[in-house]
Amino acid sequence: MKALMQELARAARAAAPVLASASREQKDRALRAAATAIRRDASKILAANAQDTRTAEERGLSAALLDRLRLDAARVEAMARGLEDIASLPDPVGRVLAEWTRPNGLRIARVAVPLGVLGIIYESRPNVTADAGALCLKSGNVVILRGGSESLHSTAAIHDCLEAGLREAELPVSCIQRVRVVDRAAVGLMLEGLEGALNVVVPRGGKGLIERVRREARVPVIGHLDGNCHVYVDRDADLAMAVAITLNAKLRRTGVCGAAETLLVDRGAPADYLGVLVHSLLDAGCVVRGDASTQNVDPRVTAASEADWGTEYLDSIIAVKVVEGVEEAMAHIDHYGSSHTESIITSNDATALRFLEGVDSAIVLHNASTQFADGGEFGMGAEIGISTDRLHARGPVGLEQLTSYKYVVRGSGQIRP
Repeated sequence: MKALMQELARAARAAAPVLASASREQKDRALRAAATAIRRDASKILAANAQDTRTAEERGLSAALLDRLRLDAARVEAMARGLEDIASLPDPVGRVLAEWTRPNGLRIARVAVPLGVLGIIYESRPNVTADAGALCLKSGNVVILRGGSESLHSTAAIHDCLEAGLREAELPVSCIQRVRVVDRAAVGLMLEGLEGALNVVVPRGGKGLIERVRREARVPVIGHLDGNCHVYVDRDADLAMAVAITLNAKLRRTGVCGAAETLLVDRGAPADYLGVLVHSLLDAGCVVRGDASTQNVDPRVTAASEADWGTEYLDSIIAVKVVEGVEEAMAHIDHYGSSHTESIITSNDATALRFLEGVDSAIVLHNASTQFADGGEFGMGAEIGISTDRLHARGPVGLEQLTSYKYVVRGSGQIRP
């Protein structure tokens, strides 16, 4: 295992300067060729995914993980379009972020550069193979992908398409490498940094994986631990809007990190608001766990425990609590939230502003579903994940977030006295 990972590291280091200096045209050609290969090999990708899904069902994977794993024709086409969308975006490498001239005549520029070599460790989601590979390629970063055992065949089929794109563009196939074994020791070696080869590790998966990465990583990490997201319905909310947004935020896809896990309702809202919201959730098949006020509106509501307020269910379950206005809602989010994504539903602009400025999460929304917590929805083409860190990136991690910078200084013979 160690020899295998060392070989991946050597190839990555050799490819890094080649990719960092590649032109936009060359990178975009690789992405578009990979998109063509995904469409051409769609039946192979779906057959591989069907094999993975059958095995996952036999192993008893949860409904949320199965949803993340499963591909269909629409999702395969979305992967291909995602690669083309990324190709159409401006090249983030070489951007002049700032420039100025000193009194001594030195001209200084801060210029965007790739991070270097990334290690991406993920579970279930085979589409991450395409998204992560494409984002790293476009941003000039070499990447080593380690997908989960449950998506082994799907990941391999998609990776073959990425390699085809690299060959078409005459770029080293080692720009996007895949760990081809499922041995968990490979994760440990990546977290150690592969003897200095990895510059950054990005985890995407369940809490167990993220906790291991946080605990063992010897290189910088970009990611988040939990997606405990909240919707707060204010006293000045439009009820029809509140119902539509709450149902979408919770139930559109329950297994994504932007799914709402807690609904907070203002006690000052009209008397029917709480009941309408709770009945809508229950009638849509969602389990509701609530405080005493919430339990009183419907016998189907079960009592929420202290643990429920901090739980990321990734399932058709939601915790509901009545709060004394926006300040208590913000205090609840601060105490129990995971700094991921929160939404306020209100027609009161002053209350909305208080929430947007006062909630310290990576993404805060006004009158919109938490399921918009997605790089593609932000116009980034795609994302590697959502970061709840404050350094180096926060929120959706797209092309710009996969760059660092260096200072380029131009002189005309200046020496320092």
